[in-house]
Amino acid sequence: MRFADEFRSAVTPRATLLVIGVLALQLLFIASYVGALHNPTPKDVPFGVVAPVEQAARQAEQRMAKLPGSPLDPRVVADEKTARRQIMDRKIDGALVLDPRGSKDTLLVASGGGTVLASALETIATKVDGAERRSVEKVDVAPASPSDFDGLSAFYLVVGWCVGGYLCASIMSISAGSRTSSPQRALIRLGAMAVVSVIGGIGGSWIIGDSILGALPGSFWGLAGLGALVTFAVGAITLALEELTGIVGIGLAVLLVVIAGNPSAGGAFPLPMLPPFWQAIGPWLPPGAGTWAARSIAYFHGNALTKPLLVLSGWAVLGVVVTLLTTALRERGRSTARHGTGPARTPGNGSTSANTAP
Repeated sequence: MRFADEFRSAVTPRATLLVIGVLALQLLFIASYVGALHNPTPKDVPFGVVAPVEQAARQAEQRMAKLPGSPLDPRVVADEKTARRQIMDRKIDGALVLDPRGSKDTLLVASGGGTVLASALETIATKVDGAERRSVEKVDVAPASPSDFDGLSAFYLVVGWCVGGYLCASIMSISAGSRTSSPQRALIRLGAMAVVSVIGGIGGSWIIGDSILGALPGSFWGLAGLGALVTFAVGAITLALEELTGIVGIGLAVLLVVIAGNPSAGGAFPLPMLPPFWQAIGPWLPPGAGTWAARSIAYFHGNALTKPLLVLSGWAVLGVVVTLLTTALRERGRSTARHGTGPARTPGNGSTSANTAP
């Protein structure tokens, strides 16, 4: 009996539920990462086709559209200059420029958007041209830095900012008992989160830039600002989840950012190489939006930033609003409970009122 009592005391229902939750996160982690990354295959990659004669371009477009597995989503582009501009604007991921006067065509790629995808496009274009007894010369329009192996630096930079965001928010909540006690304390935590975010953004940009590692080119302050936004967005939504669900909010933040967000971010493999589910959710989660924005700043002159910055700002605003609204409603409920219980008092003397017969 003594052991049974000790067991019931040690393994409480609350602890059991938390362990079950951790086990679920573990299995979801395996399913998400392996499901997203075990078989990267190009699918409907936006791809331009350029030829002096429109009929030749249309024929090449049709050949590419009929490739097994539909690796490309080809579209005719007016000329090479337009194709280069669309690649830099991140509207397409590559283009094939046909040369009817010779037997060698030009493949335009952008390894800054993902070296694995650039290599896959080269393989596909070589196979397509090989069937026509032609060859391909690759031209990298937005080359990745030599110090940015496989184009992963932007992804890991954003992962670091995300980790800082949810860990900082979790520590602030756990240190005071997982739930904030007032809107004022919530504001203080959000303010502290903002300060940490700015420092983390500047620090990450400094480490990855020319001052230390030289892994990413691009604007120092652009990356620093992005880092501050990513960190604050993740921290704010973590605080909001903790306000809504207590310590369970930490697990929900891990589910959102780590389990769903990281494998779908387009880091190890760019979005067109991921399965449909991860390809669909990636751009709408902080790691995916942050990775796209970091690569745009580093390699694409800051183009195509509007959507990811709006996504990150949306998460930040949602986190702030939910955190403050939840604490305000809880404070109002406590205030109502305090003033709505206990015996009624007669104004002026503090004595208990009573109904007396006339």
